[in-house]
Amino acid sequence: MDFDQPLPRELKAVDSALLFRLEGRACELGLSQRLDPVWVQANAAPDGTHYLWPALWHSLSHRPDVPRQLRCELLITLRAGDRVRSLLDVLPDDFTPLPKVTSREEGMQVSQLIDRAPSVREWLLREGEGSDRL
Repeated sequence: MDFDQPLPRELKAVDSALLFRLEGRACELGLSQRLDPVWVQANAAPDGTHYLWPALWHSLSHRPDVPRQLRCELLITLRAGDRVRSLLDVLPDDFTPLPKVTSREEGMQVSQLIDRAPSVREWLLREGEGSDRL
């Protein structure tokens, strides 16, 4: 992959089943930024929409067998309707075919939600569950 390749500027919207697959794949590959798939399945709204926004290119210099990834900001809709943010490393071949948000209004709304949403760790602390649950 060309290291001068620009970062994709596409907001992606995924359903929970797809989010579970992406988190599971990141876990299987041992990517740096991911959540525990068990936690995601227990807490993400089953019928929720979740959003991925590429933040930077990331690679594992100590593992040259793992391709470069997109480190994405992730906005997760939880079962109770809360939204939390996290990071998720996604391979470009997995990112490209994801459904993209084409509405400027929806994109602006998601941007504001990402800016206001607590991190998963902050949410866990606020809920009294502690950050060791991840």
